[in-house]
Amino acid sequence: MQRPYTIALVGNPNSGKSSLFNALTGLNQRVGNFPGVTVDKKTGVSKISETLSAHVIDLPGTYSLYPKSADEQVTYEVLLNQKSADRPDLVVVIADAANLKRNLLFCSQIKDLKLPVVIVLTMMDIARQKGINIDTAELARMMGVPVITVNPRRNKGIGALKTAINNVQQTKQAILPDFIDLQAITGEWLDEIKPLCELDSNYAALHVACNYSELKHINAAQRIRIAALLGESNFQKSKVQAEEIIHRYKKIAAIMQQCVTMDNPTQKLIMSDRLDKVLLHPVYGNAVLLVVLFLLFQSIFLLARYPMDWVEQAFVLVGNGLNSILPQGIFKDLLVNGLLAGISGIAVFVPQIMILFGLITILEDSGYMARISFLTDRIMRSAGLNGRSVMPLISGMACAVPAIMAARTIQNKKERLITIMVTPLMSCSARLPVYTILIALVIPDQKIIGIFNLQGLVLMGLYLLGFFMSLVVARVMNFLIKTKERTFFLMELPVYRQPRWKNVGITMIQKGKIFIKDVGKVILVLSIILWALAAFGPPAQMKAVEEKYAALAQQHPEQKTQIDHEHATAKLENSFAGIMGHAIEPVIRPLGYDWKIGIALITSFAAREVFVGTMATLYSVGDAEAGTQTLHEKMKEAKRDDGTPVYTLAAGLSLLIFYVFAMQCMSTLAIVKRETRSWKYPIIQFVYMFGIAYLSALLIYQVLK
Repeated sequence: MQRPYTIALVGNPNSGKSSLFNALTGLNQRVGNFPGVTVDKKTGVSKISETLSAHVIDLPGTYSLYPKSADEQVTYEVLLNQKSADRPDLVVVIADAANLKRNLLFCSQIKDLKLPVVIVLTMMDIARQKGINIDTAELARMMGVPVITVNPRRNKGIGALKTAINNVQQTKQAILPDFIDLQAITGEWLDEIKPLCELDSNYAALHVACNYSELKHINAAQRIRIAALLGESNFQKSKVQAEEIIHRYKKIAAIMQQCVTMDNPTQKLIMSDRLDKVLLHPVYGNAVLLVVLFLLFQSIFLLARYPMDWVEQAFVLVGNGLNSILPQGIFKDLLVNGLLAGISGIAVFVPQIMILFGLITILEDSGYMARISFLTDRIMRSAGLNGRSVMPLISGMACAVPAIMAARTIQNKKERLITIMVTPLMSCSARLPVYTILIALVIPDQKIIGIFNLQGLVLMGLYLLGFFMSLVVARVMNFLIKTKERTFFLMELPVYRQPRWKNVGITMIQKGKIFIKDVGKVILVLSIILWALAAFGPPAQMKAVEEKYAALAQQHPEQKTQIDHEHATAKLENSFAGIMGHAIEPVIRPLGYDWKIGIALITSFAAREVFVGTMATLYSVGDAEAGTQTLHEKMKEAKRDDGTPVYTLAAGLSLLIFYVFAMQCMSTLAIVKRETRSWKYPIIQFVYMFGIAYLSALLIYQVLK
């Protein structure tokens, strides 16, 4: 099969690379992993011309070809390894026009790998606001490659970019001389490394010389020969790298002088600078941050209310319809009380998940998310971390798995480990369905001071509780883990931009599809298993229950409705699921939980959101009138043996606190093992989180009951 034409998008962080990837591929994209590592691999297909459809890879952002993190290492390996399956036929280098000098360093390095290159200038509007004018034609002449200006947020310049790509593909861009004379820096040994490692550029040979012991595509024999060559040449890696960068910047300075002019030598104070005076202020900035978070969680409840109601009522109608047309039997029971109940219990929360991801994308796209890292750097340092840890923690509000993977950008090993260990304390989207159903059960839907929704305030409180507990645990771990390595927090703040609404929409749709697809598999399997466990039990016990209630039905025909309800409850209690729940009830009773909640705690270890699907299945199997009520109504009417409600304020808050802190996610433990390459850390993580969850839930229940 012929290999598809492959285009790699590379560039500095915050240069507009992801926006360009979305503009080129739209919804025709998917996320996987690069071979052998856990780094996200975003790929898509773009129609370049009538005759050319290209495979587009969005490589992780990096400032240069000297990687400092696992993400940057992936970009490095893909570009350097000529035998890589992901080796691009053409590289699109995205450069921020407002910071052109620094971006041209990376462009010149890519060009020297002898790969066909197209340079894309983004942020041209910001450059103009700063009084920067760029002669793109002269820049293209001096760099020797096409230069296109693009605004991916507004789809401007995409057609010109596709034309340039098509022209390069058809004409096979000529191999240009090195940007700088590398052999003047290194000596003749580059000519020996090139054929030894089958390389086609001096610059690739230089990088092999610098990193041959770490590059995966260099074999043992090649390493031995390279080491001997470098030993004979008295090679000094740091000296050569420093000289290379100095030579590049000298030539870039000449290019800048020829191609770039400024209206005013002193940079203009643009709107972003004015906003930062307020939004990065130690007092006003933190006040604005709290308001932003408050509005975020209020919006999750307010915006999702109607679509959630529509989804829930739709499933009730479907359940009622199936109840009325299907004949009584095991198939109907499985379909209505097993599959439909389990799926409906989770589908109703898809609007909230999509809204959460949409709002987070808006914060990222607008440039404000980077300011959150800056603002929280001081509080992070008090816990032994730095502002770079904030991004994984904030990402943990969506899902702990990619958030833990995002910690690879943290260079300090101790800070990276602590960030990985505390990230699951952040309330992820999987907890949202649990929070929503329990808050609706035990917290009144009322206004505070006439404008603030109490349920939204409680939701915000749960998220903040997880964040502050993560700081406490990080502080303890910082004290326990000793190291002399120090790091500094350096981050380029992007300019404030209007969010790209198409990008927000694509993200919401993608995350909704992934949520349904990934969670749907788990829910489907668990729903069938749970239904079977709840519908069947030890034959002797189930037979005794049937005989008892058959006799009661004959003796008291006028009480048929009540007897049917008690019969269904007794069957559930004597089923295999009921036996499991009763087995752990002594352990969870002090927390205010009954045996049904016990079953949900066990099953939700697969994924936290399974709690809701489990409760939906259990209450449907245990309720003869299951199809006529929503899950919220069933749980609200649930009673203990003594007739008291199951979901009191004390029990509900206890359960909420338990889910804030507990490690109820197999996927997270698996990714922690993969990232740390040890089972020690996920075991420690599970134990400490369960301990905090159990003791906190116990305290809350015992105080409030």
